[in-house]
Formats: sequence, C-alpha cells, structure tokens
Amino acid sequence: MLTLEDCLALCGLSEEEVLAIVEHEHIPEIAAAELGNYLVQTAAGELRIKAMIRDDIAAAAARGDRNRELALRLLLRNFVLNHPRCEERHRRELRLPERRGA
Repeated sequence: MLTLEDCLALCGLSEEEVLAIVEHEHIPEIAAAELGNYLVQTAAGELRIKAMIRDDIAAAAARGDRNRELALRLLLRNFVLNHPRCEERHRRELRLPERRGA
C-alpha cells in the first residue's frame, strides 16, 4: 500500500506544491498528488499549477492573510525555478499558447 509520503515522492512536486493544489481544488492530499503528477507532465499542466498557486495567493490577500500570501509567493517562485516550462518568458521558445486573462 502506498502512503502519502510515497505519493509525494512519486508525483514530481513538493509537499507545499501539493498542499497548494489541495487548497485550490478542495480535494484530499492523495488526490492532489495524483492531479499534480498528471499536470506536471506537460507545460500546459505546469501553467495550470502556476495559476492555482496564483489563485491561492489572491485568496490569501483577499482575506488579509499576509503570512500565507508571502509563503505562497515564495512557493510560486520556487515552482517557476523548478519548472521552467511554466515561465511566461519561455512560452514563445516552447511554442505554448498564451494564457487568456493573465
């Protein structure tokens, strides 16, 4: 039987990134690890995770939770560093479609 730690190790995301998916999607950690594993396989999926983290930042700011907002901003920075396909300035090089509403 796989544990949560096993799933986190296999999904290609950090625990904090998976928890951001949990927060955004309101799903259990195991399901978020599975969703994250699926999304991280493509540049479009990485962009979706990035958008989730950005949404979580906006939600934390809206409720005045400055500590959570700053933690999520750091998480976003680290996510972009570890997943360069989701960096906006590289989209043209990778021939990715532009995000609408960004």
